[in-house]
Amino acid sequence: MTKEEKSIHMLEENSNELIKERLQKLELLKEEGKDPFEVYKVNRTHTSKEVRDNYETLEGKDVTVAGRLISKRVHGKAGFSDLYDRYGKIQLYIKINDVGEDKLKEYKSYDIGDILSVTGRVFKTKTGEITIHIIDFQLVSKSLKPLPEKWHGLKDPDLKYRQRYVDLIINQEVRDTFLKRTAIIKSMREFLDNKDYIEVETPILSSIAGGAAAKPFTTHHNALDIDMYLRIATELYLKRLIVGGFEKVYEIGKCFRNEGMDIRHNPEYTSIELYEAFADYNDMMELTENMIAYVCEKVLGSTKVIYQNTEIDFKPPWNRITMVDAVKKFTGIDFDEIKTDEEARKIASDKDIELKKALGDCTRGDILDAVFEEFCEEKFIQPTFVMDYPVEISPLTKKKRGNDKFTERFEGFVFGREICNAYSELNDPIVQRERFLQQLKERELGDDEAYMMDEDFINALEIGMPPTGGLGVGIDRLIMFLTDSYSIRDVILFPTMKPNQQQ
Repeated sequence: MTKEEKSIHMLEENSNELIKERLQKLELLKEEGKDPFEVYKVNRTHTSKEVRDNYETLEGKDVTVAGRLISKRVHGKAGFSDLYDRYGKIQLYIKINDVGEDKLKEYKSYDIGDILSVTGRVFKTKTGEITIHIIDFQLVSKSLKPLPEKWHGLKDPDLKYRQRYVDLIINQEVRDTFLKRTAIIKSMREFLDNKDYIEVETPILSSIAGGAAAKPFTTHHNALDIDMYLRIATELYLKRLIVGGFEKVYEIGKCFRNEGMDIRHNPEYTSIELYEAFADYNDMMELTENMIAYVCEKVLGSTKVIYQNTEIDFKPPWNRITMVDAVKKFTGIDFDEIKTDEEARKIASDKDIELKKALGDCTRGDILDAVFEEFCEEKFIQPTFVMDYPVEISPLTKKKRGNDKFTERFEGFVFGREICNAYSELNDPIVQRERFLQQLKERELGDDEAYMMDEDFINALEIGMPPTGGLGVGIDRLIMFLTDSYSIRDVILFPTMKPNQQQ
């Protein structure tokens, strides 16, 4: 047995012993008619924040707080402890003269992690800390397992993701991250609501997985006896609403992609998509940079953030560059001078570019995108819009004005990572059908992420969709930047995990 294995074994033995002791305490409480799990409600008068914020009016008055016991320093006839609730901790002071010997003994028997209701008088200690002088208390839930003092040395390095509820209890930074996440999404809503956008909800289950190039999760609807897909994007439904006359719409919700997992990808993630009639991708650039700047100012107080020791400034205007110019800048290859697919294929071959399909099936546009992805993406540290993507990889996008080899599409990059995607939306049903048919050919060539045909969406376009600008933002990735989180798992409360066989 290695030193590490011995350490783990010892930790497990100690933990089992502590659990045994806590179960014994629970049995004693039950025998005394004090079963904490029989408590149904707590008449809490104040949170810890309310006590702190209103000390001037609450000093000397009785309050009732409730929360988790996270520290205890009670020796002899008096002592201090800390109670934690949603808003942070509040200090408690207990003295035998106020509660009696039996009650003090009971209080001393409580374990770290127990949940209490406490009534007492508000005062300040000599050191100036706002404290509640206990006059009564009740155990309202028993913690039967001890809280880890720290994550280091635990058997499972992913335990904080698997047991997020424990992570939230013991790690203030984690709590702050998820409170910021809530504030970020709230401020996004606020920004769009103030611009008269309508928030909507569209189906998560659909018979067609459309709106993005991605692998869907498949399920089966028993009553209809058909396969269905978890949505990979909300795009096509939101555009139907534009057709229906909802001129400004957005949806914040879950999307699902049956693909790899890494620090930037989780199969279940949160995105926001929005569409505005009578707008184009230039309007979407302006909206994107202004919305994210608004969120930064609202939540962080500044457009400047530090991410992985690098300062990033989201202040508008962001940098703008075409994909062709980006490739030229970072590789020296000028795709404006490359006129044929054969010339492009030679470049791909010479540079050993990884492609999604056979080299002979790749076009100039396919290879331009592949070169950009391999050599350029990581170079964009400060917020940058990369514009004008090849038509081959943008089947839902209007062609570029003056150049039908490209489309009016941009992606936003920060720290070398894509955070958003936007178009001047294709609204020509004849061209859209042609694009879908080409995507079906791409699927036949081995691209299982190519788009499916959606006849009803084409029907909607035939009814008539006005010129429209659309935008999608990966909320989880944005939150990573605004909270300085290394992995996407750090900003998702319950990330997807491989089942633990020991559970």
